Amino acid sequence: MDTKDLILEIGTEEIPARFIQKALEDLYLYTKQEFERAYIEHEEIKVQGTPRRFLIYIKDVAIIQKDREERVKGPAKSKSFDVNGNATKAAEGFAKSQGLHVCDLKVELINNTEYLMAVTSQSGLETKEILPEILERIIKSLSFPKSMYWENNNVRFARPVRWLLALFGSDIINIRFGNVLSNRITRGHRFMGSSKIEIFTTDEYFDELKRNFVIIDPEERKRKIFTGIKSIEKELDVKVDIEENLLKEVIHLNEYPIAFYGSFNKTFLEIPEEVLILTMAKNQRYFPVRDFDGNLLPYFVGVSNNLAVNMDVVKEGNERVLSARLYDAAFFWNEDRKRTLEEMTNDLKNIIYQEQLGSLYEKVQRIRKLSSVLTEKLGKNKILPMIDRAASISKADISSSMVYEFPEVQGIMGREYAKKAGEDKRVSLAMYEQYLPRFSGDEIPTDDIGAIIGLAERIDTITSIFKIGQEPTSTQDPYALRRAARCINEIIWGLFYDIDLRYLVETSAALFVLESKRIEQVLSFLNTRIEVQLLERNFDRNVVLLALQTVPYRPLQILRLAETLQKVCKEDWFADLIIAAVRVKNLLTKATREFNEVDPQKFLNDSEKKLNDELEYLTTIAKDAIKASDWEKLSLTLAKLAPLISRFFEDVLVMDKNLEIRNNRLALLAKCELFFMQIGDFSLLK
Repeated sequence: MDTKDLILEIGTEEIPARFIQKALEDLYLYTKQEFERAYIEHEEIKVQGTPRRFLIYIKDVAIIQKDREERVKGPAKSKSFDVNGNATKAAEGFAKSQGLHVCDLKVELINNTEYLMAVTSQSGLETKEILPEILERIIKSLSFPKSMYWENNNVRFARPVRWLLALFGSDIINIRFGNVLSNRITRGHRFMGSSKIEIFTTDEYFDELKRNFVIIDPEERKRKIFTGIKSIEKELDVKVDIEENLLKEVIHLNEYPIAFYGSFNKTFLEIPEEVLILTMAKNQRYFPVRDFDGNLLPYFVGVSNNLAVNMDVVKEGNERVLSARLYDAAFFWNEDRKRTLEEMTNDLKNIIYQEQLGSLYEKVQRIRKLSSVLTEKLGKNKILPMIDRAASISKADISSSMVYEFPEVQGIMGREYAKKAGEDKRVSLAMYEQYLPRFSGDEIPTDDIGAIIGLAERIDTITSIFKIGQEPTSTQDPYALRRAARCINEIIWGLFYDIDLRYLVETSAALFVLESKRIEQVLSFLNTRIEVQLLERNFDRNVVLLALQTVPYRPLQILRLAETLQKVCKEDWFADLIIAAVRVKNLLTKATREFNEVDPQKFLNDSEKKLNDELEYLTTIAKDAIKASDWEKLSLTLAKLAPLISRFFEDVLVMDKNLEIRNNRLALLAKCELFFMQIGDFSLLK
């Protein structure tokens, strides 16, 4: 099979780094799909890119499409011919639409029904004839978080497309995107390479790019960055702190990355570490540097997109920019510490939390009340004074200059200001830990104070937003209530807090005078989030639903009961019990319910007598187990009931011809139903 390599390079102005990885993944997918649909055989597909270009490189592309057979299903045979075997209008119309005669159609059996089938063979076209349409479609398929029009084009792209290189072997593939026509010209690095490089064959492409300081492969750029960083680490005898997301961004900011290092005045190390790192990483895309004990050092590592004649000039320029930013941060830090935490908290009166819900100061007062109630419910009264103090200053840092400038350090600055103000260590820690976990999989609070305040705030947020009718929809969650509910459950499960969410929601609602209908909506929302999170943990859905019925609104006990049920579901006796529970429900559903209390004198069989004798005792045991949340004890109780009720159904005909015997047995089943219903609907597990 004759083949050629294919190259499509889409040259652009600088595309934002955050757009690039997703675009490369999409390009690969679209390219693979298009070539499969076109029946064009090929070997490896490579999709690579930099901020200024996207590349599709396909090795050994067949110069001719595969011959293919097309099959189109027509009407059923029964509707295609009359009783005399003559073709109907349905058959003739189908044949005509496919360019065939009725006699050319085939009959095929599909799902026990015979259908007419049009089968045609098509010879493959020359690949270069169909490539223009394919490549243009691939380019137009790309979408970005933000796209733009430019000049007089009627097309959109992340940034203006300035050139297109499209080669099939040595042949130019003529394509157009907007006002740009393809040719065999590419461009090198903006500062170090040629602005016009003619590529005669696909074999030359990669070598020419490298000669012109373009590393098209993101993985190769990553290796180059690592090599540079390792060299710096060795020179300074330090450890560079490489954060994965920052590394990904830096890889896509450069075509020819050069790692360098600089320094800053060590007096800036007095600023909280998180602020220093944020200033370096977010504003300048620098990597912080530590000693081997983990202490931050007055150095930074940057990655330049330009191999300057004198890299010292690059270093000094970056040092000046960073120093200016750190000076601002130091100013905020020093100015904020001139105010007391009470003054900062008082300033929250001037910050609106939500237009219909008042100021942040009012929210803080609600958090204080709810935190105290929660602390008492958890039996942690000894820490009530610290809880109240921590809750009262929990949002103080929001009014600080530092948090205004760097919102990401909210909580971190609260902790640091509290430390400097001489607050108790646990109170200071709570300023930060109240926000944990920040996302799925994040760490949870290590101390009760931060955990309790965090729970109180999230409950307040959920109930207050429901009050104003801004609860989440299927497409929107502007106040991140789903995340708040997730965090509530993660804290409860992680710290083993046995909390009744109904009590908390009703307590919170009382601060708003929230109507009962809204309270139930909040509780339903919270229960749904528990269900979602347990399903993510691979619990059986019906097990979760039963646990939610048994101990509603108590996340810790719902989790523990689900764990117990999931375990016993594998036992034979439990399967028998479920079958029995379903039979009980079905028989009673069909019955007229005209029976009285159980009369032991009317028992004719030992199995019904034994079931009745044990049932009252087991019902009491089960009730006590549920009240005490002793799920192991409940499991053992169910295990004792299982053989009794199974034996009953083996030995006894419930619907006896004798009405009194039948009603007495139905009354016994009604007692069984009461036993099951105190736990939940066991038919969920059938």
